[in-house]
Amino acid sequence: MPTIRLQTEVPGPESRKLVARREAAVSRGAAYLTQLAVVSGSGATVTDADGNTLLDFAGGIGTLAVGHTPTDVVAAITEQARQLIHMCSIVASYEPYVAVCEQLNAVAPGDFPKKSVLLNSGAEAVEAAVKYARAYTGRQALIVFEGAYHGRTNLTMAMTSKYALFKSGFGPFAPEVYRLPFPNVYRRPAGVDENAYVDQCIAAFDHALVAQVAPPAVAAVVVETVQGEGGFIPLPPRFAQHLRARCSEHGMLLVLDEVQAGMGRSGRLFAAEHYDLVPDLFVIGKGIAGGLPLSAVTGRAEVLDAAHPGGIGGTYSGNPLACAAARNVIATLASPDFRVRSEALGARMRAHLERLQQAFPQVIGDVRGLGPMLAIELVKDPVSREPDADLTARINRATLERGLITIRAGLYSNCVRFLPPLTLTDDELDEGMAVLHAAFEACVGPAA
Repeated sequence: MPTIRLQTEVPGPESRKLVARREAAVSRGAAYLTQLAVVSGSGATVTDADGNTLLDFAGGIGTLAVGHTPTDVVAAITEQARQLIHMCSIVASYEPYVAVCEQLNAVAPGDFPKKSVLLNSGAEAVEAAVKYARAYTGRQALIVFEGAYHGRTNLTMAMTSKYALFKSGFGPFAPEVYRLPFPNVYRRPAGVDENAYVDQCIAAFDHALVAQVAPPAVAAVVVETVQGEGGFIPLPPRFAQHLRARCSEHGMLLVLDEVQAGMGRSGRLFAAEHYDLVPDLFVIGKGIAGGLPLSAVTGRAEVLDAAHPGGIGGTYSGNPLACAAARNVIATLASPDFRVRSEALGARMRAHLERLQQAFPQVIGDVRGLGPMLAIELVKDPVSREPDADLTARINRATLERGLITIRAGLYSNCVRFLPPLTLTDDELDEGMAVLHAAFEACVGPAA
C-alpha cells in the first residue's frame, strides 16, 4: 500500500493560505523552498494542512536522522519537560548536559582525552571552534575552501563560499579568512584525470602556504568532510590525509565541519570514519537532537580548555530538552544495528540514483555522496557540464506535486539532494524513487 496519499493538489489551498500569511508577517529574507504547510510528521512522512501525506526526503535539511516524532525521543522530551525545561548552563549544572558531552567524548574518533561544549546552531558551533583554535594556537588566520558553507553569522559568512545567496549585501566580513580550491572531481578541467586533479589541488594548498598565508599565522584549516550546500562533494581521501599531515607538521588545527555530514548521515556516526581521519575538533549539529536546536564542538581536551572561562556559551546552549533528545538520538545512531541499516539504505538509494542517471544521461551529470547522504547534479549537456538550475527547480516542484519533498543544493543550485530520515523503509525509499523517476519523465521526457 503506498505511503503517499494525496487528497488535493500540492500545494493545496490550506497550504497556500498559510504561506500567504507567512509572506505578510515574516521577513522575506527568511526564505522557503516549497509552498507546503506541514501540520504533523511521523517517521519519513509529513501531513500537510490539506490532509495530504507526503514522503520527506529533505529531512529538515539533515536534522531528522531518526525520523519525525520518534517514540523514544518524544518520550524523553516529555519526561524532561516535567522535570526541568530550562536552567542555563551558565547558572548551574544539570545532568543531561554533562551526559551528552560524555557521550560525544566517548564516540568521537581519536585516541586522546576529549572534551565537548554544547551550543545552539551549526554556525555558533563553527564560531566556537574558531575561538578555541585561536585561543589554543595564539594565531588568527583561517583556511577554508571554495564551495564551503559554514553558516550565516558574520564570521561564518566570511568562511562560506556561495556569495549571491548567503552573503550579498551583508559585508564587510571578518578578516584573516583565506579561501583555497576544493577538489570537486566532477568539475575538474577537461582532459585531467582524477588523481592528477587531486594532485593539482594538493599543490595549490601547499603553494597557498607560501603565497597567501604562512603556517605560523594559521590557527585552523576548517573543512567539511562532505560539502553540504556545495553539492554533497566528499573530500577525496588523499586530499584529506594531506590536510591532516600539513596541519600536524605546522601546528595548525584541523577542524572538520560535520554539521550536515555527521551524526549518522553518511552511514557512519562521523563521516571522518570513512577516511580513518582524526581531526583536532569536530563541529557537530543538525541530526544530533532529532530536530531540536543543539550543536557541539568535540575534540582534544587541551584545545577545549584553551578558552578562558566565560569566553564560550550562551543562554540557551545545551538546553535540557534538547539534551534529553540528544542522549536518545546519539545512542540510537551509534548502535551497530543502526549503522548497518544506514549503510544498506545508502547502497539501495545509490543504486536507484545510478539507474536514474542511466535513464537520463543527458541531464544527470553526476551521482555522489557518502552512504545515504547523496545528490545528483543536473546539467544542460553532459560534455560541457553547464549547470542547469532551472531544471533542478522544476524537478523539485514536480516531485512535490507528486507527494515527495526534495530540495536543491550546489554552488550553482543545480543539485537535488537527498536527506531522508535514516529510519526510511525499503518500500518507502522505492516509492520515493519511483516518484523521482516520474518527475524526470514529466520534466525531461521519456527515459533513454
